[in-house]
Amino acid sequence: MELFLDLLYVPQTGKSDSRDRPHEFDLYVPHVSLDKEHKPALICFIHGGAWRSEDKADHSTLAQSLATFTGCPVAVPNYRLTPREPTADSALLHPAHAEDILRFLTFAHEWDGSPISAGPLYDPELIFLMGHSCGAHMLASIILDSAPVTPSLAPRPALLRAVQGVILSEGIYDIDLLLASFPDYRTWFIASAFGEHHSYAAYATTKFPVRKDGGHIRWLVVHSKGDTLVDQRQSEVMYEHLQRIHEKQDGGSSNRRVFKDWEALNEEHNDILRGDIFVRVVGDFVSGKQGSSV
Repeated sequence: MELFLDLLYVPQTGKSDSRDRPHEFDLYVPHVSLDKEHKPALICFIHGGAWRSEDKADHSTLAQSLATFTGCPVAVPNYRLTPREPTADSALLHPAHAEDILRFLTFAHEWDGSPISAGPLYDPELIFLMGHSCGAHMLASIILDSAPVTPSLAPRPALLRAVQGVILSEGIYDIDLLLASFPDYRTWFIASAFGEHHSYAAYATTKFPVRKDGGHIRWLVVHSKGDTLVDQRQSEVMYEHLQRIHEKQDGGSSNRRVFKDWEALNEEHNDILRGDIFVRVVGDFVSGKQGSSV
């Protein structure tokens, strides 16, 4: 396994010896992929943390396990976080976090491998995305058409065509529905990440349609029976929405593109990321061995 840590996905600014930690990513490249004549796909993992915590380094074990299981390089980016106690000067609101992720994805799609490699380490036209918890909300807001609410999250058509699949785990999709189950989340992290609103319906990814150039993408919605931080209803409404919009696109069938798995996992919200079962579920989806579509 080759580990390339603290790589920048934005142009260097300021002093050359300064760090821009929020805009760095780590890349885990299995030796098997380095030996392949045909480059493998890239897997990108977008971490959760309620838009205000966690770091790419927290997910090193998961990334290495995924890279070993799939034979694909795995990239884990950082992004700017909302302060735990934001002030008027330090506040960071949605879609800023997701804008960073879009910048990373654009970089990953166009990157030639320099300065760590003489050429690309993966096939840039074969990209799989994973979003956990709030990371799932960010990816859904980018890959689905959120233009009326967050036009800055529109990916370039070439990037969208390169994305082959999206895995959403323990995701937040409908904030109003989440607050109905967990009202304390409003003051804990929602208001600081989205601002104070009576309703957050505008940000519900369960209302966003398929983007042009994104109709080919396969989706897997994952939820653990043991998750007490985000209830399964979030995944149910997102899965149902993805089915509806793809049935409309495909003329009555979504079985080829929309899948679910909320039977395989029993661990708590973040604990699923530390086990072998989650790695297998993701790996099987990447390889084309999908879960249930009904």
